[in-house]
Amino acid sequence: MNLENKLKKSNHLINEKSPYLIQHAYNPVDWYPWSEKAFEKAKNENKPVFLSIGYSTCHWCHVMAHESFEDSEIGNLMNDIFVSIKVDREERPDLDNIYMTVCQLMTGTGGWPLTIIMTPDKKPFFAGTYFPKISMYGRVGLKDLILNIRDIWNERPEEVFDSADQIIRALQKVSETSSGNELDENILDSAYESLSNNFDEINGGFGGAPKFPTAHTLLFLLRYWKRNQNERALDIVKETLDSLRNGGIYDHLGFGFHRYSVDPMWLVPHFEKMLYDQAILAMAYLEVFQVTGDEKYRDTAQEIFEYVLRDMQSPEGGFYSAEDADSEGVEGKFYIWRKDEIYKILGEEDAKFASKIFNVTSEGNFCEEASQRKTGSNILHLENSLDEISDTLKIKKEDLKRKIEKNREKLFNAREKRVHPHKDDKILTDWNGLMISALSKGAQVFDDEKYLEAAVKSADFIIENLYDNNRLLHRFRDGEAAITANLDDYSFFISGLLELYEASFNLKYLKLAIDLNNKLLNHFWDDENWGFYFTPDDSEDILVRKKEIYDGAVPSGNSVQMLNLLKLSKITENEELKHKSVQIEKAFSQDVMKTPSAHAQLMIAVDFKLGPSYEIVIAGTPNNNDTNMMLNSIRSNYIPNKTITLRPPDDEASEIIKIVNSLKFKKQENKKATAYICSENTCKAPTTDLNTMLNFLN
Repeated sequence: MNLENKLKKSNHLINEKSPYLIQHAYNPVDWYPWSEKAFEKAKNENKPVFLSIGYSTCHWCHVMAHESFEDSEIGNLMNDIFVSIKVDREERPDLDNIYMTVCQLMTGTGGWPLTIIMTPDKKPFFAGTYFPKISMYGRVGLKDLILNIRDIWNERPEEVFDSADQIIRALQKVSETSSGNELDENILDSAYESLSNNFDEINGGFGGAPKFPTAHTLLFLLRYWKRNQNERALDIVKETLDSLRNGGIYDHLGFGFHRYSVDPMWLVPHFEKMLYDQAILAMAYLEVFQVTGDEKYRDTAQEIFEYVLRDMQSPEGGFYSAEDADSEGVEGKFYIWRKDEIYKILGEEDAKFASKIFNVTSEGNFCEEASQRKTGSNILHLENSLDEISDTLKIKKEDLKRKIEKNREKLFNAREKRVHPHKDDKILTDWNGLMISALSKGAQVFDDEKYLEAAVKSADFIIENLYDNNRLLHRFRDGEAAITANLDDYSFFISGLLELYEASFNLKYLKLAIDLNNKLLNHFWDDENWGFYFTPDDSEDILVRKKEIYDGAVPSGNSVQMLNLLKLSKITENEELKHKSVQIEKAFSQDVMKTPSAHAQLMIAVDFKLGPSYEIVIAGTPNNNDTNMMLNSIRSNYIPNKTITLRPPDDEASEIIKIVNSLKFKKQENKKATAYICSENTCKAPTTDLNTMLNFLN
């Protein structure tokens, strides 16, 4: 605790574990965490509830906190008029999901900080996002808003409650899903055409600013290319990934991607780094490397992993959530460079070279947020590929890479001495599941043990710390596991476990994936209208119980779980799981058909369902050369729609045979590793020959 906070009185957030809530524990606002105690107080005192939802690395959350929530005048007003509640959206995505939908219904927009004013029975009647303290430029300020709400609450309460009831009815209506028919190949064509039409031909990516990476869209386009040999689909992916890697959205010194770009060129990012972006983008670069063999995609995937393992993994194995955009109260300060700083660190010759490579100028390219005046600071970026730079400078590409790396290391080491951005060190089950998937895939594609070890450490951390009484929990921080797990926790972790099984062939991960899938079906499945609810059947009752299918910054749990069910169906030979997966797409098909490109992860699952997909069994001795050669030849190729099971010799096979009975008949031939490949209910003859096996798969 710093000296300034010692002199302040804490509020009800003081014992919370969320870094975001702790940031507000010494505000003059008498914040409560989301709790029945807060709502009881509101009922007893007949006060409206002021709900503020954000997260610890959110720039505009910091701005509103500094302008208003740290201000004693605003604090006193809020304490007089409201019971005030703070929620970390990353801890409580269920609450964020519901009240963000309310904000979008009422205002047509959304974002964070999310501001909701509601009755003591949790019914909202006002919604917005960021508010300045004082009204300006036609935008209402928080002070005026508070006073207006006070007057309406006291003078026209019946209008408030009527409005709240109308909003609840609208929320219930938009939460209904529109079921329809099974989706076919036409939906993939529609999704592709929409993405193709929206592609930014100049800068890569889709649409205008702000631009988000949304890497699962690229993963779908790769599968569309594979299905149709559509070269434009592949070109869109490559151009987007090239632009991302060259732009200021990429951290050229410490690696990893920032959250989004505020311009169409990917130059000026919003500087926070999110764990989920690293995971999904790493998978995209991995898969394009499989398709093209181009080392630049391999290098980028490995750099992402280097950043994550260096800066985002706890000593115990779990992965932290995010790094802030701000340091010392200034967005981007940690990442930007003045030209004279670079010359001081590198010396004249190397600084001249680095300035040319990273486009560093005296006037800079980083502008003040309000005035847009250039500050003399630079966001490092590349304007050309390394091949083009190599040709221009007439230097061999390998020599160029070595020279860049030497300068990068010096600048990185100098940057490490700066004040670092805040790191949100809570460990979330869902986002760890995504990173387990990415690292497990990296371990397979690169045949690299360190990625497998990192994935195992994360999975084991969740099993040991966030798996209690056979149910998952959502968040771990500071020794405490808490908060009932949601659909994303289960579906993302199951997906990670399936990838980890295929990377390690450790049966405990496959068994746990099967067990968690059963829990998900028991506690989240909608028997009447199909699909998975976001929250379990024994969770807190909040306004509506929602189902999500939209694939936003992260894929939806239903989309991920549809693919999980298809894979588990093939691995375990359980047709009922395939039937359930089809029910998911039927449950949401009418909504999906309106905007198929907004459901890219679901398109990936539909692509798997439509096939061809492959069930591959390798009968062989684990870690023997012939077994590894077979596995590596599969893993180095781009075969997205597959499952791989290892069938060890008889003396080690009893456990896997309990899960997959037919494996008792799939044995090595002539004591050699043998591939058994089935596709669309047809099986090829077993083979010990690598080329024959790959021909089957192609």
